Amino acid sequence: MEQLCYACDRKEFSRPMEKKKGGFRTSIGGQALIEGILMRGPEKDAIVVRSPEGLVTKVTERKFVKDKYPILGIPILRGAVTFISSMITGVKALMFSADYFPDDENAEPGKLEKWLDEHIPADKLQSLIVAFSVVLSIGLMLVLFMLLPTFIAGLFHATSPAVHNLIEGVVKIAVLLTYMILCSRQKDVYRVFCYHGAEHKTIFCYEAGLELTVENVRKQKRFHPRCGTSFLIIALILSILVFSVVTWSSPLIRTLLKLALTPIVVGIAYELIKLAGRYDNVFTRILSFPGLKLQHLTTREPDDSMIEAAIASVKPVIPEKKGEDQW
Repeated sequence: MEQLCYACDRKEFSRPMEKKKGGFRTSIGGQALIEGILMRGPEKDAIVVRSPEGLVTKVTERKFVKDKYPILGIPILRGAVTFISSMITGVKALMFSADYFPDDENAEPGKLEKWLDEHIPADKLQSLIVAFSVVLSIGLMLVLFMLLPTFIAGLFHATSPAVHNLIEGVVKIAVLLTYMILCSRQKDVYRVFCYHGAEHKTIFCYEAGLELTVENVRKQKRFHPRCGTSFLIIALILSILVFSVVTWSSPLIRTLLKLALTPIVVGIAYELIKLAGRYDNVFTRILSFPGLKLQHLTTREPDDSMIEAAIASVKPVIPEKKGEDQW
């Protein structure tokens, strides 16, 4: 089931919502897009894009792989499955938002684009593009956070495996920080980070049981402990710890073993994020600390129009039955 609508009147976002008694932690979360936000609830996904004509909202029913294959819902394994599923959904949402902001509307399509349009149906072409984008993204992550650190660490000719792994870990963190800093300096990415901040503020407002208005959302924090940024840094730190047991001298064997361990690292990181979202104690605060600090790079203060888009993306995914989105 899919709904597509336009909304240009900003006043509609000030409609009151039923106030919750006390704050709680919701499973609703999202992803910043090009001039918009993807918000995911327990039952529905909502994409909201601020196009030149106004806000465009696309709502779809969620489907879970674990419903068809229950074994994929067991701890650790569900983390790797969720990671891939989220990447696929995120790429589709990015493509949807990008359609409203073409680079050059008057530009002639290239030969490859014409050939693809003529020989491949539109739905299959989109699936191919999504699959290619996901594979490319995973490949890029492996190059930046596995192959590159291994290569650089090898230049030091460390005699101790522990020293070699330590150098790899330092390089991984340096690559991540450099990548984030460079991205934040790009104008378009900076706006995406602003929408990221709007997403966090809106979730905080909803969790606090406040009416979802621009004024209430604006006052909230933009650093959220259950952010994908936290997942990324936890997975990175975990990879340093888990890969430290891989001490084979052969670079090829060492790399293959690390590839085999990567789904386990992702799965454990997912379980730790769920743990941090469910409890508030010394351990979970320490666990969330690196991600919260990294969000100084990946989130920015949004303007009111971005907050309106975030509010519009949250409302459709709030379940009708109270408590269904409890973390």
